[in-house]
Amino acid sequence: MFDFKQLSKELYSAVLSDVMDDLGLTSQAMRPFVRPVDDQLVMMGRVRTGLFVDTYSVREGENPYAVEIALLDDLKPGEVPVLACNGPTNRIAPWGELLTTASKARGAVGCVTDGLVRDVRHIKALQFPVFHGGIGPLDSRGRARMTEMDTPVECGGVKVRSGDIIFGDIDGVVIIPQERAAEVIELARIKVNSENNTRDELREGKFLRDVYEKYGVL
Repeated sequence: MFDFKQLSKELYSAVLSDVMDDLGLTSQAMRPFVRPVDDQLVMMGRVRTGLFVDTYSVREGENPYAVEIALLDDLKPGEVPVLACNGPTNRIAPWGELLTTASKARGAVGCVTDGLVRDVRHIKALQFPVFHGGIGPLDSRGRARMTEMDTPVECGGVKVRSGDIIFGDIDGVVIIPQERAAEVIELARIKVNSENNTRDELREGKFLRDVYEKYGVL
């Protein structure tokens, strides 16, 4: 088990991305259009996936939110719903204030979607990390619905599975494959320590060339 709260204070997306690059995991950072609602918040947790598809109507008697409701009601503490909408999109907004409220009450620690979000002012007030592919007022009803939960998806250009580890901050969102998580996190902590030493020596006026030769980080 990982202490996500503590790790989110120690780590950052860039160092995790660098470490995964070194391990040959070079496609783990979501595309740059996926941005935080609040730049000051950091998110780290375990993924729960949801797959959205376009729709153009609502059948009589159908609840277009049924699968999404099932996913949110099943969230456990430390989890992060990752909602794949084949973004960027200008018509699918699967997330807003009420889903934020419900997720926070379940102990979830954030949400990531490559679709749109709305109710941004209220989400900011809740201090709940949400990463999105755009902002717009559209309801998903009649435009999209979640068809599957806990299925492998691609979100923001990255393949994601339930159980993977997700980290997001002002620089972006990265996905750590669950089977490599312990290795990636340990190497990231080592790299953070090297970067801290590098920073200290650069502040002392030492030459970048010499410090890089010593620690091997930039």
